[in-house]
Amino acid sequence: MKTIHSIKKVNQLSENEFIGTFGNVFEKTNWIANKAFNSKPYKDFDEFRSKMIAIYENSSKEDCLKIFNAHPELAVEKKLTEDSHKEQKGANLNRCNDDEFNEFKNLNYEYKKKFGFPFIVAVKGKNKSEILINFRKRIKNEIDSEFDEAKVQVKKIANFRLNEIIN
Repeated sequence: MKTIHSIKKVNQLSENEFIGTFGNVFEKTNWIANKAFNSKPYKDFDEFRSKMIAIYENSSKEDCLKIFNAHPELAVEKKLTEDSHKEQKGANLNRCNDDEFNEFKNLNYEYKKKFGFPFIVAVKGKNKSEILINFRKRIKNEIDSEFDEAKVQVKKIANFRLNEIIN
């Protein structure tokens, strides 16, 4: 992931460069970056960030579910985007013992069966124990509250990723 230090640089990116840079801010969701590209130029990073987030927040429930389902399962999925790999590694999810791995595997299965999308949590700054505690708690939620929580978590992940790119 490359870092961009000026809004002028963001505004000068070609469409391919822009989508290559910002297309995974929302996991594997180029269409948000494409809409943000079509809203250029931006006067500052705050305006740019607000636009990206607003596109997401104003998405249909169906589009949100597509975004949710683009996210990997925690600790068990092998094919991760570079961003997801780095985030999960930072939380030591790549270093689960057999019991932790099996619990993640079972929770992932039960969660997706219950809600229809993978468990999503912004793992940055968390460790695997905190994530497991959160997972055990949230799997007990009702669908509407969990959909809302997943939407909040995706927004947190996007903000972390934007911060990495534009700081």
